[in-house]
Amino acid sequence: MPVLRSTSKTSRRSRFAAAGTLLAALSLLLTLPGAASAAGSHDAAAKKPARGTATMGMGVVAHDGQGGLPRDTRAVQTEGVDVSGHQGNVAWPTLWNSGVKWAYTKATEGTYYKNEYFAQQYNGSYNVGMIRGAYHFATPNTTSGAVQANYFVDNGGGWSRDGKTLPGVLDIEWNPYGDQCFGLSQAGMVSWIRDFVNTYKARTGRDAVIYTATSWWKTCTGNNAGFGATNPLWVARYAATVGELPAGWGFYTIWQYTSSGPTVGDHDRFNGALDRVQALANG
Repeated sequence: MPVLRSTSKTSRRSRFAAAGTLLAALSLLLTLPGAASAAGSHDAAAKKPARGTATMGMGVVAHDGQGGLPRDTRAVQTEGVDVSGHQGNVAWPTLWNSGVKWAYTKATEGTYYKNEYFAQQYNGSYNVGMIRGAYHFATPNTTSGAVQANYFVDNGGGWSRDGKTLPGVLDIEWNPYGDQCFGLSQAGMVSWIRDFVNTYKARTGRDAVIYTATSWWKTCTGNNAGFGATNPLWVARYAATVGELPAGWGFYTIWQYTSSGPTVGDHDRFNGALDRVQALANG
């Protein structure tokens, strides 16, 4: 029996020694050049969303934070929503009955994605009586502004003078797939945006609405003031007040104020009564 106990102790020691050797080897591996960066790259890649899944305002909370809801004011504003494939089939009658009178639907992203729920969302909002439009999530590092504007118009982003269709929106904000400015210089970003809006106007006769956040605009365009005279502003700010606007705009046309509203998360306020929404639709 003593021999058996001695053998058992020896066996345990051997197992402990083997485990210690394995841990030491793993520790050495993690300290090798490039090991930590490789692990970090794997984690970063795991956090990146799949191409095509970007939504309007998805970077706002991470970069600008989130405050309270807007305070009541005497200014007349008209409630709206923006939706994407993330929402799937939307309960438009519920939104209409809650006071939502207009909507924007994501149509495209880059030149590689078309919203699979676009028909239900775009036509469904129209069918309950809403004034509606479409938006394009820009990826300036994949193709030119002109190419993406044409892709947008060809896949739901056009405009018609029917009194119920709003001009298309260029959603230009933080890159969810990499560098926040898509690897472009400030001058390069301004040139890309100009290429998109000029092409959109040539195709539709309308100036595209520009959706952005003030902090992103400052960082990635150098707070360029060259679009305020022509392109309506849709500003993103999840707080009690809209705050500072990007240079060139003295007022906002639309304010995205939350991503956690009822029925559909992204809720917005049009800066005016319903007749002003109709005026934008009519050009």
